[in-house]
Amino acid sequence: MEQKTPLYDCHVTWGGKIVPFAGYLLPVQYKTGVIAEHMAVRTKAGLFDVSHMGEVTYKGKDALANLQKLLTNDFTNLPDGGVRYSPMCNDQGGVVDDLIVYKISDENYMVVVNAANRHKDVAWMKEHLFGEVAFEDISDSMAQLALQGPNSYEILKKLTEEKYIPKKYYSFVNEAYVGDIPCIISKTGYTGEDGYEIYMKNRYAQQMWNLLLKTGSESGLIPCGLGARDTLRLEAAMPLYGHEMDDTVTPPEAGLSFAVKMEKDDFIGKAALEARGPLTRKRVGLKVTSRGIVREQEEVYMGDRLVGHTTSGTHCPYLGCAVAMALVDIDAANAGSQVEVLVRGRKLTAEIVNLPFYKRNK
Repeated sequence: MEQKTPLYDCHVTWGGKIVPFAGYLLPVQYKTGVIAEHMAVRTKAGLFDVSHMGEVTYKGKDALANLQKLLTNDFTNLPDGGVRYSPMCNDQGGVVDDLIVYKISDENYMVVVNAANRHKDVAWMKEHLFGEVAFEDISDSMAQLALQGPNSYEILKKLTEEKYIPKKYYSFVNEAYVGDIPCIISKTGYTGEDGYEIYMKNRYAQQMWNLLLKTGSESGLIPCGLGARDTLRLEAAMPLYGHEMDDTVTPPEAGLSFAVKMEKDDFIGKAALEARGPLTRKRVGLKVTSRGIVREQEEVYMGDRLVGHTTSGTHCPYLGCAVAMALVDIDAANAGSQVEVLVRGRKLTAEIVNLPFYKRNK
């Protein structure tokens, strides 16, 4: 049976169309619709309930050592108040999950994991604990809101002191306040836009939701659902677990080599990644050049040769075109190459393009 986030009643009140997702009942869209929600985030601001995401903590003198062994990225130089992305690999070099690490202090870290993988991740993390470290899954006590879009800052500054608003991308303020609500404010997001993710105890979630929407209404802020979250992340070419990566896809194949530090001491999956040698396939972008929309798990051909499969695809409201991401053979991965995608028995033409499809002007 699906769980409800602390904001379930708010979604119903706002006319959210509720669907099951990752074990939760969440709004796929509101009465405004996916396109309007997508465009609000690109041009003004949108508010998402992402309380279904999982949070765990590592505390103790061996907290860092555990993260170094568990994750592919390097956290030895992460400052207090810093945020860093990392894949977490299995022994074969495939991706167990991709996640974000928040450093509160040398012996205190919060790790945010994907909702659908929470229980799998927690089991994997517990299995690999060592040394002096206290591990805790705090997911059920935490709510998370994502305030995203170019007007996010002007909305937030009406509700909090400047010192509580993180300035640098991938940084956070641990003990902040929005109004009189204690929270964590993080300059992060999954939309390709400027914005913030705000963490708070469950009991404050509805108060925070209502406060942000009321304050942000004159700046164009509207609530947004899972549909827009997916089209926004795809337009920005952000990978999604279960699509662009899984237990059989390595981080380099998924285009995540920037978060794999092979020079650091041993981590789970390092030997397997070394043994694989040069890449044989990689994630690419496809711009559909004929009429039609490409979805995930559709075959990609170069001439008569099957060269890979799509991992995500949609029509992008802001760009006004259909795009997809795909995992293809390395010799077919050059930008400008022409390919065809088999969609329901019909081949659509597409061009391989560089990622991301959309990048905001800073």
